[in-house]
Amino acid sequence: MNTNEPFIGMHKTELDTPALLIDLDKMEANIETMASYFSTVNADLRPHVKTHKTPIISHKQIAAGAIGVTCAKLGEAEAVIHAGIRDVLIANQVVGPHKIARLINLAKHSEIMVAVDNFENVQAISEAAAAKGATVRMLIEVNIGMNRCGVEPGEPVLKLAEKVRQSPNLKFEGLMGYEGHTVTKRNQVERDAAAREAMQHLLDAKHYLEKQGVEVSIMSGGGTGTFNITGSIPEMTEVQAGSYIFMDSTYGNVEGVGEQFDCSLSVLATVVSRPSPNRVIVDTGLKVLAKEFGIPQPVGVNGVELTGLSEEHGTIQVSDENVSLKPGDKLEILPSHCCTTVNLHDRYYGIRQGIVESVWDITARGKAQ
Repeated sequence: MNTNEPFIGMHKTELDTPALLIDLDKMEANIETMASYFSTVNADLRPHVKTHKTPIISHKQIAAGAIGVTCAKLGEAEAVIHAGIRDVLIANQVVGPHKIARLINLAKHSEIMVAVDNFENVQAISEAAAAKGATVRMLIEVNIGMNRCGVEPGEPVLKLAEKVRQSPNLKFEGLMGYEGHTVTKRNQVERDAAAREAMQHLLDAKHYLEKQGVEVSIMSGGGTGTFNITGSIPEMTEVQAGSYIFMDSTYGNVEGVGEQFDCSLSVLATVVSRPSPNRVIVDTGLKVLAKEFGIPQPVGVNGVELTGLSEEHGTIQVSDENVSLKPGDKLEILPSHCCTTVNLHDRYYGIRQGIVESVWDITARGKAQ
């Protein structure tokens, strides 16, 4: 028996809470908006799975023109590859014998590509791939200002590229850099300048390699906040934007981005108490709403502010005496960070015109390994 069947055809307000909702019309419009942009530039879209963690959404993105997907973790890559997606980039370092073994196994069933920034890691992956007769594609991650992973531009990139090229069962594809320190800058002019400064480091690394006779086929980077900045650079071949599929209140306030995409994700909450006229308590706390980018807020109700989250409860302050919220009433809350909020839930309820059309398990939820 399909346990999701009883929900199909319900009005969204009939769902038990907390429930993670997708407005399907808005999500599909976001997919089309991003696909339309990438039909006008040299770069292709390789959307990030870490936002939605659900293969059916990846298939929708690919059907609209994406060349493949980006994953943050091996577990995400396993989920989408097992669902039939072949062109997968793990935009992260895969380190240690157990994880490398999983990577090599995936390479037997896909065109897996992985980011590297370390000689010993390259050697370990090469040896494991050779032992199993697999081939692993590689991008060298370059530090372009985020100061997280990545080798420095210049000679370090060349030395690592030569290591990859000389190692059995590896294929050097190109370079990757993430300008994550720029993507949520609200001012469009400031974000454009910061992103282009960061990406110039990646371009410099490409030009340096090419002067040494090393071909760079792939140039990968970008995020939702910089999709039309990084995507407009002729030498970039792919952009890893992810959050555009759902958006959130953080990206909604990013000038030049928030205007182009609708927020399609929300968490349905139930009022469980109104202990005073100016205080409402809902059943959505830290276990279903992330708050590292700020406290999420109710949508569609004026005169209220979500001011605090504990484990199971959200506290809403009421400033308008005409607000009639009472126990049993339901309202939707807009996440401030869609990616980490999604990872707190087991499934989505796909809503079209207020009615549940589909229920999708979040297959890669919690796949942190």
